[in-house]
Parts: sequence; C-alpha cells; structure tokens
Amino acid sequence: MKKLTPAIITLCISLMAPLSASAADPDIRRTADGKPDLQGIWSNATQTPLQRPAEFGNIGFLTLDQKEAQEARWRQVISNRAQPSDPDREAPNAGRNVGGYNNFWVDRGTDVIEINGEYRTSIIVDPADGQIPYVENWRGKDLRSQLRTLPGVEPFDGPELRPLGERCLLAFGSSSGPPMMPVMYNNNYQIVQTPDYVMILVEMVHDVRIIRIDDEHRTRLAKWMGDSIGHWEGDTLVVETVGLHPYQSRWGLTENTKVTERFDMLSGNKIRYTFTLEDPAAYRRPWTGEITMHRRPEGSGMYEYACHEGNYALPGILGGARRLEAEPGSN
Repeated sequence: MKKLTPAIITLCISLMAPLSASAADPDIRRTADGKPDLQGIWSNATQTPLQRPAEFGNIGFLTLDQKEAQEARWRQVISNRAQPSDPDREAPNAGRNVGGYNNFWVDRGTDVIEINGEYRTSIIVDPADGQIPYVENWRGKDLRSQLRTLPGVEPFDGPELRPLGERCLLAFGSSSGPPMMPVMYNNNYQIVQTPDYVMILVEMVHDVRIIRIDDEHRTRLAKWMGDSIGHWEGDTLVVETVGLHPYQSRWGLTENTKVTERFDMLSGNKIRYTFTLEDPAAYRRPWTGEITMHRRPEGSGMYEYACHEGNYALPGILGGARRLEAEPGSN
C-alpha cells in the first residue's frame, strides 16, 4: 500500500472540510467555498428590551412559565391596540402627544429572544446587570449636541440640528446599525454574500452596508454606518466597524467607537447576532448584546420605505419653529 504524501493529505482534508461541516449541520446551506450561506431575508423583530428591566436585576433568563406569560401579555397589548378607534371620542387636550402610527404599521414581534434554550430578559448580556455602562457625563459628545451648545443656536434652527430619522438619512433608532437593532417596524434585512463581500440591505430607509472580506480599514472619511471589514473564524462571520459618522450618535456613539459583530447560524432559519461596542469616551468598559435573526418565510420580500416621498414632517417642524419665533413675546 502506497503511503500518502503530505500534499495529498492536505488536499483531502480541504475537500472534506465543507462536506463534514454540512453533514454536521444538515439544515445550514453552504456556499461553494464552504462558508455558511447567510443569504436571504431575515427579521430581528422582538419585544425583548435592549437594557434589562430593573425588576430582574442580574437575572439574565426567564423560566418557561415567565416567558410564556410575558409573550401572552405582549400579544394582548397588540390585540388591544388593533381595535377600531371610537369615532365619537373627544379631541385630545391641547399640547398632548396624540401619537403617530396606528397598530397596523407596528411590527415589534411577540417572542422573547431564545438562544440555546435560554429565554433572555434583555438583549445586553454583558455587563451582568444588563445595562449600558456609560461613563459619567457621557451625553453631549456627538456632533449634533456640540452644535446645539454654540451661542445663539437653538435645536430647531435648521435640519442639521434634527435627528437623522427626521431627515431620512438613516433608519430610526439603530436599525441600520451597526449594531443592527429592532425598532417598531421594518425590521427586515436582506443579506447577499460572495467570497469577497457581504451586503446587508436594511428595509427601513433602504440603507445598504457593504462589508469587505479580508480587507483593511479605509477611514479617511467618516461614513454613515462606518467602515466595515469582515473575516471568517470557522463558521462565524466577524465584522469590525470603525469610522462612524459623527452625527451617528445612538447610545453615545462617536467617531471613535468600534463595533464588533458576529453572525453565527444556529440553524438553517436562525442566526445568533452578537455585537460588542467599545469607546472609552462613552463607556466605562465594552458591552455586548445578543439577538436572534429569523429567516422570513419563502416568498417574503422587502417592502418599499419611501421616507422622503410626501414627507412634510421636517418642513413642518422647522416651519412651526419659525411661526413660534414670530409670535409676540418670543425671544
């Protein structure tokens, strides 16, 4: 019997590796180069909060009974809010917030985040208390806050002083990411994957993030959603983002924040999405969260989000401010 050479052994191992992994995880599709196939449309909708409610303290997990009771309460709230409005109700009091969308548009999900049989009390898993570890006086370091502190500048003086969502520049909250977080609607993401790039299309505002695989950062210009590069650690896609735009200030983010994301396929229809934020100017220590992304049913699509079309919110907000300035007695 002939002895196999090291070259032949290496070739056999390289050819067998993707097949072995696929056999171990039969529901996880693989690309031609053996990587888990992340492609498809996914939703991260959940009502599990980012930070842990005070009632749970350092308790990171719910019992099965607690989980089912919590989901039943969420479903009941959704059902109540979906009831028809009373056409004979009185007008709200002046100055009261009358709300915005009716429940038809809301898509927060009804499930507690479940990972490996554990039902999470918060998205944040580290620190142990489930809270963002802000440094003292962390507020006001983002560009918009700094502009508002200039002499004679008021929050409604111009569009640059308003939140990004009002300006239709990025999705509300941190839906566009990084990190990519659920909000009240449009929680769908489409992933397209090649050996050299991973593209993530966000349903809200149709933000697009291009992740370059096995590349170096190019951070001469700050960009919306930062500069993202990725690499594979076994079957895990690891993405590091730096160079966030200084206007992108959710949770104290600055242009010096580093966000590390990890995409792990737990099954053919479920991704564990983990993120860690580091920024000594905003946080006492790095903090980490985990959320699940579920594959949308076959035939699902991405919905158009026409943020600017027919959107008179920002002109109305600024126009209202000019009207108030013109009133007698205004400063």
